[in-house]
Amino acid sequence: MKDFITPSVPFAERRIIGMKITLAVVGKIKERYLTEALEEYEKRLSRYCKLEMIQVADEKTPDGASEMMEEQIRDKEGERILAKIRPDAYVIALAIQGQMLDSVELAGKLEKLGVNGVSHVMFLIGGSLGLSQAVLSRADYLLSFSKLTFPHQLMRVMLLEQIYRSFRIIGNEPYHK
Repeated sequence: MKDFITPSVPFAERRIIGMKITLAVVGKIKERYLTEALEEYEKRLSRYCKLEMIQVADEKTPDGASEMMEEQIRDKEGERILAKIRPDAYVIALAIQGQMLDSVELAGKLEKLGVNGVSHVMFLIGGSLGLSQAVLSRADYLLSFSKLTFPHQLMRVMLLEQIYRSFRIIGNEPYHK
């Protein structure tokens, strides 16, 4: 069978080009500046992968909610996310307790997944309370961006930027260090 990609493209890069990347996220973005940033990275990523964004409804968290109520909210949002996970996907959940990688290490992880035959990677971002234990248990890998807490809407932009940077690194293309 003839390869549709030119032989000059390195083997590892061929395995990751065309990978499907899905972001399953809780809640909608209302801020225009975040929507514009997401659109920009979606456009940039279209050259490297098939990108899909899945949003599930968030639950309202009352002021002064108890830990038990917060857990119930995470569980409800978690059920919605779990229903969207595709059986063929390698699942990476963003979680503060996850592994911290630098940009080169994240690129290496995505490249290794592609070389090992993974064609679909799903990234999961929880709502303002994070992800449920059921979602974290279902994930194949837990990724942390920092010990700091970031707004979940902003994490979408940060994650897409890092995925874009990963593809640039894998392709030996210039990127800001």
